[in-house]
Amino acid sequence: QLQLVESGGGLVQPGGSLRLSCAASGFTLDAYNIGWFRQVPGKEREGVSCMSNRGDATYYTDSVKGRFTISRDSAKNMVYLQMNSLQLEDTAVYYCAADSRVPVPLRGMSALQGMCVPGLYEYHHWGQGTQVTVSS
Repeated sequence: QLQLVESGGGLVQPGGSLRLSCAASGFTLDAYNIGWFRQVPGKEREGVSCMSNRGDATYYTDSVKGRFTISRDSAKNMVYLQMNSLQLEDTAVYYCAADSRVPVPLRGMSALQGMCVPGLYEYHHWGQGTQVTVSS
């Protein structure tokens, strides 16, 4: 069974840090493009950061650039999202997603950027989500 499981969420004060982990089972993440998404109740899912299957290209949405870092550990079959300088607006449920299909440029965006647009690049594998709450 192909599965993704996130962990590492929690309650943190503004300015704090968290590292989210996403563990894969049943498949090897090395062959997969990875996305981290987040969603607040009542709002649309938002792409946070995406990484190509070779790990040689990354994308970050503007609001997290310079604060978040996506990475993968092939030996552990895991991906991570290091989140620093957390802000109240980062509060959301965070999901990791994976898919092996080759992304293509669409709607004037690069293929990598398109991977971070919900619905534009369809991920077949999703985790259950982990709650991140930034509050003083």
